[in-house]
Amino acid sequence: MAARPAGAVAAPPPEELGALHADVLAWYAREARDLPWREPGASAWGVLVSEVMLQQTPVARVLPVWRAWLRRWPTPADLAAAPAGDAVRAWGRLGYPRRALRLHAAAAALVERHGGRVPSDHAVLLALPGVGAYTAAAVAVFAHGGRHAVVDTNVRRVHARLVSGAAQPAPALSAAETALAEALLPEDDATAARWGVAVMELGALVCTARAPGCAACPVADRCAWLRAGAPPAAGPTRRTQRWEGTDRQARGRLLAVLRAADGPVADVDLAVAWPDEAQRSRCLASLLDDGLVVPAAGAAYALPR
Repeated sequence: MAARPAGAVAAPPPEELGALHADVLAWYAREARDLPWREPGASAWGVLVSEVMLQQTPVARVLPVWRAWLRRWPTPADLAAAPAGDAVRAWGRLGYPRRALRLHAAAAALVERHGGRVPSDHAVLLALPGVGAYTAAAVAVFAHGGRHAVVDTNVRRVHARLVSGAAQPAPALSAAETALAEALLPEDDATAARWGVAVMELGALVCTARAPGCAACPVADRCAWLRAGAPPAAGPTRRTQRWEGTDRQARGRLLAVLRAADGPVADVDLAVAWPDEAQRSRCLASLLDDGLVVPAAGAAYALPR
């Protein structure tokens, strides 16, 4: 029998776990948002695109871009045949635009290695460019109905409060948290897949970070955090990252100019978007390093081809 990771919290006993599953799944059946990548006919490619787009990005911002993306590139082969710069342009203002390049690289790998299909095997998914442990598990579960623990920020927060009695999860995912998520999974694949998305939805809609709606929670009577008196989170309060004047803002402005252009953009025109020469040069260098921008003839820049 494998040793329990340090700091691990035991899952509820089987009889309690069954009731927990039933209550959360019944809540999800009533309250789940109607999202296109959750529809029965959604393709595995559509699920993969949604998971990459939803990383650190709200659903409301993702929805229109996801729909436009799937209309334009309904299969991995469609995206792989397009220039990488088109993916960056179509990414728009979702933020973290390297994700567009990763999706493009993943599409090319799917065509080259898997006949343009999104595989169901977790280890095979994990070998795709830009696909990490969370995304591989999410696609294996939500697209193919596999039995894996899908652990994002929302899931971690629900588990922390419900089982561990903590207001917030630790800053980084631990082996103990992963072990708990696996221990909480229902036994059969179909129920486990639905449980994964149901817990995620509970964290997104009810068990939120700042103002949890405990009165609407289907398992409030089982919540270890509430039984402990809802103690505040330990440690320093996380500060909101400023935006104005940051390199992230500068990079976004420069990319916006390049996305709007039909061809290369002269450095002098980029200077209009971000006049601070030192910061502009630093951000251009980082965009070049990331492969989001390529040098063009003369003192000009363009999106990759």
